[in-house]
Amino acid sequence: MVTVTELPAPGADEQALSDALSAQICQAITDNGGAIPFSHFMELCLYAPGLGYYSAGLRKFGAGGDFVTAPEISPLFGACIARSCAAVLGALDGGDILEFGAGSGRLAVDLLAGLDTLECLPQRYFILERSAELKQRQQQLLQAELPELFERVVWIDCLPEQGFRGVMLGNEVLDAMAVERFRWRGEEAEQYFVTRAEDGFAWQTGPVATDELRAGIARIARESALPDGYVSELNTSLQPWLQSVAASLQAGMILLIDYGYPRSEYYHEQRSSGTLLCHYRQRAHADVLRWPGLQDITAHVDFTAVAEAAVTAELAVSGYTTQSYFLLDCGLDSLLQAAGPTDDVDYLRQVQQAKTLILPGEMGERFQSIALTRELDIEIPGFRMQDFRYRL
Repeated sequence: MVTVTELPAPGADEQALSDALSAQICQAITDNGGAIPFSHFMELCLYAPGLGYYSAGLRKFGAGGDFVTAPEISPLFGACIARSCAAVLGALDGGDILEFGAGSGRLAVDLLAGLDTLECLPQRYFILERSAELKQRQQQLLQAELPELFERVVWIDCLPEQGFRGVMLGNEVLDAMAVERFRWRGEEAEQYFVTRAEDGFAWQTGPVATDELRAGIARIARESALPDGYVSELNTSLQPWLQSVAASLQAGMILLIDYGYPRSEYYHEQRSSGTLLCHYRQRAHADVLRWPGLQDITAHVDFTAVAEAAVTAELAVSGYTTQSYFLLDCGLDSLLQAAGPTDDVDYLRQVQQAKTLILPGEMGERFQSIALTRELDIEIPGFRMQDFRYRL
């Protein structure tokens, strides 16, 4: 992780965008009496129409962006997920796929190509995308690389009504949901708010604003024995989001892949400053109040909370494992061999990409996979080799 002084300065156009978003945030702060909850600040930074990080036209994904996701690293990632999806679609005698927040569209391309190879294409491939700019990029990529399958892809603005059958997929979606930040003070919590400062924005603490947040923090404090001064986050949007997703699912699987921990590790005493992180031009840093709209803001995922929300929504938690075990169980090794490298250099490149996806020091253990199901009674590829549900 770098220090703020090591970050390259934004260009004039980027600075103008950030200044415009900052003015909007300042107005929100004024309208709310001088401060807004951090979740509101994070939501505006990421999703404010035309100005937020995922709404503006800045390059985000890949080597030329701010960070690299697993689909950008290797097509083997999507090919592995295709095998898991194919098993579900086969068990349901067909169905659809819905991807939340499809990023550059790379995962959709590789997943559809993999399912085509397996002769198990979905009837439709829905993409639920909040960003008009990313939607356009996805359309261009899919049209260019899979023109024969493009008509199967449907972009939607909201969840389908009840009766969805198939697979709902979210890769690095939960980490981009706005969270609340808190500090435990021994017997009760303080909530973090964002206020104006001479050079931008500053933190401000105050009483916890809602009963829901207060009860959630108190529960965490009891279960994890938080020490005085412990700072962390809580995603209060997770439960209602998963409830609405589950309401659409008649039968199939919700597959979520993200970086995070079970609760016992998330709120470990050594993780006393929380997990908030920014990504800016391939650099990670912790100044989340800097340059609104120009950097990604994320928080790790509490997978125990995901499992609890699933049970409340009457879903079954059918598997939980690391990304490494998920990909290996889906046949990463055999897919690598079948990829047919044309020369030694190409083979070494593909091997290095695979290592990035599965090695513990890379993405293999930092990223976790969880399968939530309804009316599905099969062994799901990805979770047969090693299942860590007992850790939840």
